[in-house]
Amino acid sequence: MRYFLSILLLLLCSHFLFGQKETVIEKGVVSYVSSQNIYVKFVSTEHVKQGDTLFVEKGSQLLPALLVKDKSSTSIVCGSLLSEKIKVGDTFFSRSIVEKKEEKPKTEVPDVKPNPARPNPAVSTPEDKEDGDAPARQLIKGRISAASYSNFYDGTASHRMRYTFNFQGNNLKKTRFSTENFISFRHTIGEWNTVQENLKDALKVYSLSIKYNFDKTSSIALGRKINHRISSMGAIDGLQFEKGLGQFILGAIGGWRPDFADYGFNSNLFQMGAYVSHSSGKNNKSEETTLAFVEQRNLSKTDRRFVYFQHSNAISNNLNVFVSFETDLYQNVNNEVSHDLSLTNLLVSIRYKVSKKINLSLAYDNRKNIIYYESYKNYIDQLIEDETRQGLRLGGSYRIAKWVNWGFNASLRFQKSGVNASKNINSYLNFSRLPWIDAAASISANLLQTNYLNSKLFGAQISKDIIRNKLQAEVYYRLADYAYKNYEYKIQQHIGGLNLSWYINRKLGLYLYYEGTFDKKNASFNRFNSKIIQRF
Repeated sequence: MRYFLSILLLLLCSHFLFGQKETVIEKGVVSYVSSQNIYVKFVSTEHVKQGDTLFVEKGSQLLPALLVKDKSSTSIVCGSLLSEKIKVGDTFFSRSIVEKKEEKPKTEVPDVKPNPARPNPAVSTPEDKEDGDAPARQLIKGRISAASYSNFYDGTASHRMRYTFNFQGNNLKKTRFSTENFISFRHTIGEWNTVQENLKDALKVYSLSIKYNFDKTSSIALGRKINHRISSMGAIDGLQFEKGLGQFILGAIGGWRPDFADYGFNSNLFQMGAYVSHSSGKNNKSEETTLAFVEQRNLSKTDRRFVYFQHSNAISNNLNVFVSFETDLYQNVNNEVSHDLSLTNLLVSIRYKVSKKINLSLAYDNRKNIIYYESYKNYIDQLIEDETRQGLRLGGSYRIAKWVNWGFNASLRFQKSGVNASKNINSYLNFSRLPWIDAAASISANLLQTNYLNSKLFGAQISKDIIRNKLQAEVYYRLADYAYKNYEYKIQQHIGGLNLSWYINRKLGLYLYYEGTFDKKNASFNRFNSKIIQRF
């Protein structure tokens, strides 16, 4: 416990210096997601460097989300720093420090709206304010999508449909009201009766909230919303209040946890808490620390009582640290109440840029397993993700040449009992630009060892703009070997796929996907997916 308090004190007392150069924020859109990489499209990647971080907008701040592995003139290849799934159409931001220049007209990425999001320790609202207390201008962005997921196996077929609506409106009609929502509806063709029997399984409300800013320093939100200051707690159904006091922010929450089974509303899972957050930052260096006290109940009885801590720190241009954990203060086992401290849900992530060519990352994760209410990954990708998320992870990348980048990721999950132990190593070689054909390519290898399975996965892919900034294609091939230990069963699969991304105009995109899995012991398995996204 003494060492734990020492680490906490050290993180709370972090200080750093800030430069005076101009910060450029640019927006990109995810164009494709593979098992190892995320491809983000920009109008220009001039200011982005290999090893930089891309950010996701959460409330009033940009939080680290993607690590840049490689880039071309308009596209960036990234690795994810997030636990949640990233989808085509998601938006991320680059934040670069450049020498100040005279103001010139700026070319924007399709679907870009002015977004001055930057750390502001005294303001908890997501936009800069105009003079006085008047609300800032209205900022609206959103997207509507429709997707089909068709599977064909051994003469049978299934067709799933999924529709999503994502909307964020800040300072609606120049008032103090803002709103955000993300809603999806899915069903299987020919099985409408299952929707009627359990609507909550088909309809998922991941966020739906309205926020009112009393002034520059205080706000209240009502509905389902993730609070980025205590993000590991997930969505909160109810009220959230914040009040800024200089570089400190005081907050309170009161409401319910979403139901574990279907993510619907559950009035039996009441929770309440309070937190204090300190943030400071300028340019590419920022720091935010949150300390919270939360009590969660089940049927009016105390279920959990814990302290929550979260700290993100861009100590320098080369070093970034993120820490979050929960310490339980209350336990009730077999009707015996205990107040012994118990450290749970620990996540520590460190990223260090050794030089312009070398980047390293180290993470330890013992958070609880993630519940997937929706998943569209194939078996091998889901297997690798499930077996490698927890435990110790080490990663690194090395820029061999201007267009060539090599990297690796290794993970080790260990327990005293050894029941869920696993080892994994993944290595890849990325070519951001191939001569003569002006295409990007990569080759990769993944070795996974668990208590019940050994698997080997080798892959190669190539992507190219057929029509610049309009039509992009990718083809890939993967060879997977599985060896199940318990009953000495082995199987080899050949997996091939083709993706097409058509940017019809600045805000409308069509995405087509095919993947086939073939082996000698089973019938072929074919997947056809399509998605159309309209942004506004």
